[in-house]
Amino acid sequence: MKKIAVPIILILVLAFAPLVSGVQPNRNNRLKLLGDETFMEMESIRSPSVSPDGQSIIFSRTRVDMVNDRFASPLWITDIDGRRIRELTTGNRRDSSPVWSPDGSKIAFLSDRDGTSQLHVMWLDTREIAQLTHLESAPGEIAWSPDGKRLAFTSFVRDEKPLLSVKLPERPRGAKWADPAVLIDRLSWRSDGRGPLPKGHAHIFVIDAVLGGTPLRVTSGDYSHSGPEWSADGRTIYFSAIRKPDAEYLNGDSEIYAVDLDTLEIRALTERKGPDRTPHVSPDGRWVAYTGYDEQNFTSHLSSLYLMDAYGGNKRLLAGSLPNSPQNVFWAPDSSGLYFLLAERGECNVHFVSLAGPSKRLTSGVHVLSGLTAAESGRAAAILSSFHQPGALVTFDLNRPGTYQTLVDVNADVLSGVAFGGVEELRFRSADGWEIQGWLIKPADFDPAKKYPLLLWIHGGPWAMYSVAFNWEWQNFAAQGYAVLYINPRGSTGYGQDFVNGIQHSYPGKDFDDLMAGVDAALAKGFIDPDNLFVCGGSGGGVLTAWIVGHTDRFRAAVSMRPVINWHSFVGTTDGPMWYRQFRKFPWEDPLEYAARSPLHYVANVTTPTMVMTGEADLRTPISQSEEYYRALKMLKKDTLLVRMPEEYHGWRRPSHRLLQQLYLRAWFEKHRVKKDASAGSPLPSPGPAELN
Repeated sequence: MKKIAVPIILILVLAFAPLVSGVQPNRNNRLKLLGDETFMEMESIRSPSVSPDGQSIIFSRTRVDMVNDRFASPLWITDIDGRRIRELTTGNRRDSSPVWSPDGSKIAFLSDRDGTSQLHVMWLDTREIAQLTHLESAPGEIAWSPDGKRLAFTSFVRDEKPLLSVKLPERPRGAKWADPAVLIDRLSWRSDGRGPLPKGHAHIFVIDAVLGGTPLRVTSGDYSHSGPEWSADGRTIYFSAIRKPDAEYLNGDSEIYAVDLDTLEIRALTERKGPDRTPHVSPDGRWVAYTGYDEQNFTSHLSSLYLMDAYGGNKRLLAGSLPNSPQNVFWAPDSSGLYFLLAERGECNVHFVSLAGPSKRLTSGVHVLSGLTAAESGRAAAILSSFHQPGALVTFDLNRPGTYQTLVDVNADVLSGVAFGGVEELRFRSADGWEIQGWLIKPADFDPAKKYPLLLWIHGGPWAMYSVAFNWEWQNFAAQGYAVLYINPRGSTGYGQDFVNGIQHSYPGKDFDDLMAGVDAALAKGFIDPDNLFVCGGSGGGVLTAWIVGHTDRFRAAVSMRPVINWHSFVGTTDGPMWYRQFRKFPWEDPLEYAARSPLHYVANVTTPTMVMTGEADLRTPISQSEEYYRALKMLKKDTLLVRMPEEYHGWRRPSHRLLQQLYLRAWFEKHRVKKDASAGSPLPSPGPAELN
């Protein structure tokens, strides 16, 4: 199941005093609520990049292309004061990952303007654009050389060696024979979002940043490579890879390597058991920082930040025992330490660790920062989101953090005057005493004298973190008169390794207790209707939704989206082998353990009307999982419905399908909601079935 990280596309980024936020409605006027049409009207900002002189910021502005039912993302630029904002690229293309040249005269970026994603360069003074690559596989991970003359990037290289040589008889003229068979000899041969994978590996290339031409491949062997980073003198590229025998079985045991660009000699700089990745070279060229951890056979590990010299010596832990894995790491311009983002307890802020340590938090606030970027002057930019603020481009000074200036808010027009549901933080104890954090969104037109339906929405992962960032789906439910509860049960990141280990070899398990304790805490607020409790979740949240309805009947209706239902069949059919680690043994060694953790095992207990939603092309939690659950529910004559999204992988790519998910959720819940007389609190006659077309 897809892990939610900080930051990604669809992704939800995530004190003892209660926190209450929200616009209180004026009851003398009709409220302007968050309507369905706003989903297609809203935009997002991604990949901000501050110019070397700190005077300009380039970013990708993503909007819905309603004609083609896809997302378009032209590049925009603003000055550091936000007074001059203008579009750099136009049309319904996908332009992304802009990176400034060291002298600030050019940007490199990815674009699909010729129909495939390729590497391009733009000269800022003339806006001229040159396409540098014409590759079969899309390039990625762009990095400028220190002198600005070359670009490094990664790209997939096919392995054309046949596995078996066979020859069919010559086909007759005009014959229409079937496509040839596909031969597979790999542990992983397909990937969600990409489909079947050709045989081959990701390699690192270098290309002239002006002339383009044929890229020089600087890595070799049957291994995949990532994260190219130039040395300060431009003679070496550092990267991460697993250049070892049986690499596909080593479960991410990557190392940091260096390749000499003159000789193409590759040497390993790290060697411990556990992943070492994302090298970052200090501006003075003396140090390489990287992330990783010592392998301890946890089902999910949090990473730490490490340091070594440029030759692989003097290795040491720089920042460890963190509540979450550090993200968005980059060096201070004087090589004195590193900045990074850390998602913790629903918030995400900037931290700094000097070479002498320890790390410290520089920013604070009930918000989520993502896409952090900075110039040598310390002028930084990031995307800031909070309960009622979709991601806006802000700037601040890393040397004197604390005050944010909003430069670009692409949704101010759409959301002007909209009344949102107020948000209250919840801290409560689970059944065995663990402290759990969650948030409760009140209906937008909240009246403390009324009772409201509650929707418990469960995150995926399960190693992920819900945050205080804006969420359109939840606020749209609040506009429909629902309270929405979202919780970080044990297993969530942002609370330390021990909390992550709370579901070690026991998922689903105690996280169910955490979620039920959260529902109890919401009910204790006094405005929740106990007869109208609903639950849904996707991926890992879909697992827990199906688990919940097999263990309690307290919910009126449920929707399990993209779930795992039968661990025994799932681990062999998902798009990677890592899920075998969730259990102590393989399924053929202990099939009972897999059955005991499978929602399918408890399907006979289900009395809750349960809709199942899946993507027909899902390779992470294959459609067979949803169909298996739906068929079992139907065999038992349970109230159920199967919703299949055509041509969709694990996360919906089409904007219309994302909106349809919301509409189907609401229709299913409204179909099963107990309607009551608001004054008497008594049930009304049930309406006819809701439309679910």
